[in-house]
Amino acid sequence: MFGYYFDLALRSLRRNKVLTALMVMAIALGIGTSMTTLTVLHVLSGDPLPGRSSTLYAPQLDPRDMGDYQAQGEPPDRVTWIDGMNLLQAKRADRQALMTGGSVAIQPAQSAFDPFYETARYTTADFFPMFGVPFRYGHAWGAPEDAASAAVVVISSTLNDKLFGGRDSRGRMLRVEGHALRIIGVLGDWRPNPHFYDLNLKSYGGDEGVYLPLSTSQDLHLAHVGGADCWGNGGDGATPAHTAPCVWLQFWVQLDTPTRVAAYRQFLIHYSLEQKSLGRFLRPPNVRLRNLMQWLDYEQVVPGDVRLQNWLALGFLLVCLVNTVGLMLAKFLRRSAELGVRRALGASRRALFMQLLVESGVIGLAGGLGGLLLAYLGLWLVRRRPADYAPLAHLDGAMLGMTLVLAVVASLLAGALPAWRACQITPGLQLKSH
Repeated sequence: MFGYYFDLALRSLRRNKVLTALMVMAIALGIGTSMTTLTVLHVLSGDPLPGRSSTLYAPQLDPRDMGDYQAQGEPPDRVTWIDGMNLLQAKRADRQALMTGGSVAIQPAQSAFDPFYETARYTTADFFPMFGVPFRYGHAWGAPEDAASAAVVVISSTLNDKLFGGRDSRGRMLRVEGHALRIIGVLGDWRPNPHFYDLNLKSYGGDEGVYLPLSTSQDLHLAHVGGADCWGNGGDGATPAHTAPCVWLQFWVQLDTPTRVAAYRQFLIHYSLEQKSLGRFLRPPNVRLRNLMQWLDYEQVVPGDVRLQNWLALGFLLVCLVNTVGLMLAKFLRRSAELGVRRALGASRRALFMQLLVESGVIGLAGGLGGLLLAYLGLWLVRRRPADYAPLAHLDGAMLGMTLVLAVVASLLAGALPAWRACQITPGLQLKSH
């Protein structure tokens, strides 16, 4: 029966091409607009590390003085050097990494390249296994290199392609800020978005080209980028001293079980109490332990204008569907004579209702294909915007399927009322009126 209804739908749509075009256009405009904004929201609010995010946590402490103190206020989203090193050396998590960002001058050995600046990540050894960072060549450094402030470096595949033509560069020397560092590893394809582990530089598209031990960066006095929040006599926070009352480092831990999460939260409370008894912390214990996705929500990574545009686009889709309802109602009621003849020949109201719904679905499918083209155009325009998330605006397979499904479902909902209304008129009245 579906094939029969489908054939009737095509015949009906061809009979009134103008009205059909208007309905398809209304659905296409609504679907295209809403899917453009939904795709951007989907990309920006996605999980940067699927399969790992549920075990990754960002500990927060409150080492500040009593100035501007508010009970149950949020603690800083970074840690001081002293607290970071204490938590790192306590080794209470399955893995832990202390880090910060930087920008370093690279002096290529090849005369064809001028010196240039590259974004850097100063971190500890667990960064790579904890975040599941893949390697094309070589490996990361270990705890001994952290302790020895080893002159080693890991570079991104992009930087390796630029400097060494994509060849295995292990053992080669890279001059960073005038210091020779030995390359021990080259990353594979690893571009987590959002840039969750350090949102102070960029929320999206903030991949680093150079990775080196945090201890090495401190011994070489490499520039810290990302600012700092200081209190008391902490200064302006441009280059915090290790003993300065400033938060400027990110600290992440891996906790594989809920039991480990609960134990680590208690450890943070006990640590805060200990530091308060030593006179370092003045405030009552105020700790947080959010997993990766909770952290992104807390930091409000998705721009507010993207969420607003999404709601506006869904409102526009609703307006388009209301117009489609009116057009379908006019179309179906104009066919009352045809429907009356079918009822007089024995067709049930249910059969007529299904016939009209199939016709609505065909309109929705055509509108979905048109909306898909408009969505591609909308995403192309988004990629032209001067925003750090703009290059990520692409329609993946899941969103492509969702576009067509949403179009068909929306058209079925829009056609349900007109189809029901057209089926309620008795055959006698339908035939007499014509």
